Amino acid sequence: MLLRLFPALLLAILLVSPIRSAHATSPPALPSQLQTGSWNAGHVQGIAVDRERGHVYYSFTRLLAKYDFDGQLLATLSGWHGHFGDMDFNSADGQLYGSLEYGDAQAFYVAMVDTSRMDRIGMDISEADVLTTVLLPEVGRDFSAGHRYGCSGIDGVGFGPAFGRTDGTNLLTVAYGIHGDITRADNDHQVLLQYDIQNWKTLARPLDESALHHSGDDMPRGKYFVRTGNTTYGVQNLAYDPHGQRWLLGVYKGRKPTFPNYTMFAVDARAHPVRGDLTGVPAQGATGQEQGLLLPLAGIGLRDAASGMRGWQQKADVGLQALGDGLFYLATDLREGDQHAARLDLVRWTGDDHAPFAPMDQARP
Repeated sequence: MLLRLFPALLLAILLVSPIRSAHATSPPALPSQLQTGSWNAGHVQGIAVDRERGHVYYSFTRLLAKYDFDGQLLATLSGWHGHFGDMDFNSADGQLYGSLEYGDAQAFYVAMVDTSRMDRIGMDISEADVLTTVLLPEVGRDFSAGHRYGCSGIDGVGFGPAFGRTDGTNLLTVAYGIHGDITRADNDHQVLLQYDIQNWKTLARPLDESALHHSGDDMPRGKYFVRTGNTTYGVQNLAYDPHGQRWLLGVYKGRKPTFPNYTMFAVDARAHPVRGDLTGVPAQGATGQEQGLLLPLAGIGLRDAASGMRGWQQKADVGLQALGDGLFYLATDLREGDQHAARLDLVRWTGDDHAPFAPMDQARP
């Protein structure tokens, strides 16, 4: 009798159990397209997605905007006069990490925004603990030394593993801005710094523009160079794709005629850094070339026969977010006069030389 009743008892237990179905606990569905309102705060610089909560964050240079997956504006944050660039969301601590620079003061920070405190429209950074900053002295040293490597500051940021690995500690990678000076030969590499942020809460300080602080992480865990040819202001958007196990670098097109001037590059996460000559960078106080830890471009994309460079002519310079499963959001900047907005399109990775992304509603080949 008990054996015959067991299926019915099991069904009753499941119906009253606090355990919910996988559907109930899964993240919200990804919209195929999103568009923001307009702001007079500069063009969109980068995006970050909290997929679990269904939130999207947009950096408009002097304003952060928080939206949900239904396209509703939830909160805004402003109050700084520096350049807030690319950013990434860290699911481990619920904070946004974005590049914030004050070139005239030679102060280059990573801003940390507590997203749980971004809860209404019209917030200001003077409100306690919503935004703190950590100084990156290594950037300041290169900037002040005659713009070493063409350093103009920082922009692209992204979380991912140490170069040469696809697992392990999640590190924050920060990319230099690089002057697009076609008369120099020492500015043909992208410069990437990796930081372990586990103790950054002890280093972070509130932002006071009247007295910029100097509390920071004095030395990165690693400093790496990727020879792409010169670009206009370096890596604008940086994203680690765990599905493809590669780093993607979105840039503004360079102008040196000796290079193909691609607008997106890739670095295989499994490629180990190798010490070698930095082509075009003379050694300080010695003959020959300076040396550094070199990362090769991934062997995918278009290939320029003259330079050997690989990459794509793909717009990825104002918003690039890997979502997993080969899916990405790509941002397009929209402008009408002084008003700026952004549109996001959900795309999938194809790896095609001429079109590495395709809209989700486009049939597969």
